[in-house]
Amino acid sequence: MTGAGAVLVIVAYALRESLRRRVFLVVLVLTLGFLALYGVGTYFAFRDVKSFAPPDKNILDPTAFTGATVLGLAMFATLFLGAVVAIFLTLGVVRGDAEAGLLQPIVVRPIGRQTIVLARLAGAAAVAAAYVLVVYAIALAITVAVGGWVPDHVVGPALGLALAVVTIAAISLLASVFMSATAQGIAVFMVFGTGLTAGLLDQIGRALNSDSLHAIGRVATWLLPFDGLYQAGLHALISDTTGLTGFVLQLGPFGGAEGAGALLVLWALAYTALVAGGAALAFSRRDL
Repeated sequence: MTGAGAVLVIVAYALRESLRRRVFLVVLVLTLGFLALYGVGTYFAFRDVKSFAPPDKNILDPTAFTGATVLGLAMFATLFLGAVVAIFLTLGVVRGDAEAGLLQPIVVRPIGRQTIVLARLAGAAAVAAAYVLVVYAIALAITVAVGGWVPDHVVGPALGLALAVVTIAAISLLASVFMSATAQGIAVFMVFGTGLTAGLLDQIGRALNSDSLHAIGRVATWLLPFDGLYQAGLHALISDTTGLTGFVLQLGPFGGAEGAGALLVLWALAYTALVAGGAALAFSRRDL
């Protein structure tokens, strides 16, 4: 079997295993519930916000304010659900499967351990990235249809979310080499929460004009780049919005944040490659 063929076989096996465990059914139910709630909330938000910010006063654009806030909230929920998908798809894929005796028969040439690790990451990353792209697109369509507001940038936030969940999948895969499935899930969700907290610290530091707090938040965000990508996506929603509306939205937490250039994207790609390489190296030295 060729290397590419082995990768495809392992990816297909991972997807079948997820179907057997009803992972996708759980995700589908959660996603439909979120989108239904988002649609109802968005309708009432756009309907009610005009009462306290009349557009003819030229003080605050209620449509842009509401649209950026609710879509920013949708991005947060999409990132969270995408992280759930990425973690579920990598839960126990190394140590868990090894302890269950599932890896021993297939960790032979020409497949090998590194191929298994990278194939499992490729499958989880592809599914999680596709998932967040679809959910983001639906949330955006709801926002445009209900409120008539279109963000300043559409594609950038979507790609940022997709790359963010890919990095989470890599982190979860690395954890699966050393931890049982339960410990892995808890640990990765804690890392995910730490990254989001770092992003909030960064925003608070900028709002309070605290250089120290801002620096701490930025360092932590670069150590866990999925939050930096999410924050950059939030910023892209309203990067061209000016005046009082733009200033208020910059205060966040769902409509502002801080932009990032190509360096963050390159670092996120390199970070994912380094983490995946570390997982492959660690797995190659484990006894089965």
